[in-house]
Amino acid sequence: MTLLSGLRAGACQTLSIDASRWAPGAWVVASSACLLVACSNGDGKGASQVAARVNKDDVTIHQVNQALQTQRGLRADQTEVASSRILERLVEQQLAVQKAQALKIDRDPKVVQQIEASRQEIIARAYFDRLAEGVGKPTPEEVTAYFNDNPALFRERRVYQLQEIAITGKLPQFEAIRRHVETNKPIDDLLIYLRSNNINYTTNQVVRAAEQVPLGTLPTLAKLRPGQSMMVTSPEGAQVVALIESRPQPINEERARPTIEQFMINDRKRRVVSEDVKALRAAAKIEYIGKFAASAPAANVAAPTLADAAASAARAGTSSASITVPANVAVGTPTSTRAGSTVGPVADAASGPSIGISTSVINKGLGLK
Repeated sequence: MTLLSGLRAGACQTLSIDASRWAPGAWVVASSACLLVACSNGDGKGASQVAARVNKDDVTIHQVNQALQTQRGLRADQTEVASSRILERLVEQQLAVQKAQALKIDRDPKVVQQIEASRQEIIARAYFDRLAEGVGKPTPEEVTAYFNDNPALFRERRVYQLQEIAITGKLPQFEAIRRHVETNKPIDDLLIYLRSNNINYTTNQVVRAAEQVPLGTLPTLAKLRPGQSMMVTSPEGAQVVALIESRPQPINEERARPTIEQFMINDRKRRVVSEDVKALRAAAKIEYIGKFAASAPAANVAAPTLADAAASAARAGTSSASITVPANVAVGTPTSTRAGSTVGPVADAASGPSIGISTSVINKGLGLK
């Protein structure tokens, strides 16, 4: 029995998980392994709820439903059409699998390694999923406290029209940029300086709602007036954000409560998983060998966990190394958030896609006028 046929026999039945609770794209790893092996019984016997038979292999309704669960936002009247499309993809996938097996591609060492890597990922995430099942809902008092501690996200929520300038250059050049921000010079003056000094930069005008702004910088941005700017620096470069205009679009506590609850649950799950992995690391004997020994984390330093990796998408592109703002703008510090946090409760990467607030909805102000 090949590794592929062994996986086909049991992987989708024994390793079913709700991967949508984890990082964006995590479900792809889980579902791709199951879809790759097609969960067929090989001889067509004993299959239940068969949706299609492709030569000797079955595609089951279970497979269709599993893939359907990843299609968020579907209305009840859309599921039948979506199911048919999913089934056609599964049929085509099974045809490809059969051809690959005939060509013995499934025995290629690289393919076998990828299958094994997917298997390890599925099992690990199934463990994390089970570990996080016991996380309780926040109390009404905790939700209210989060609402009150983050006015820029809710009671004083605004939609910002911004000009973002991403800069790469040398540290001494950043000092001149910093002085520009501190003295409130027009943003056009900064662009002239960057061009005249051959400093690489890209600029873009965007509209961002409060929940699309990193929590570490949101309180500062909320205090800017039109024409003012702020700068965030990191080892990779700097970003200047100039406020063109903003308009208030608050959200009351009643409207925000389900979103805050979901965010807090997801954050608790992340913490539970992170703490468990750190405990497992502390109890295990881990030896780094060869070239990896030099870069091994110190015994008293917590290495990045899989839960941290799940949240990395939220942290990407955001720097909290230092922030420069105009002298007459008070710098606020967000509360009820973890250090280095970059997202609000409506866009938590560890929970999968943002919770029900799309860019189009944000631009319409959530219907709250």
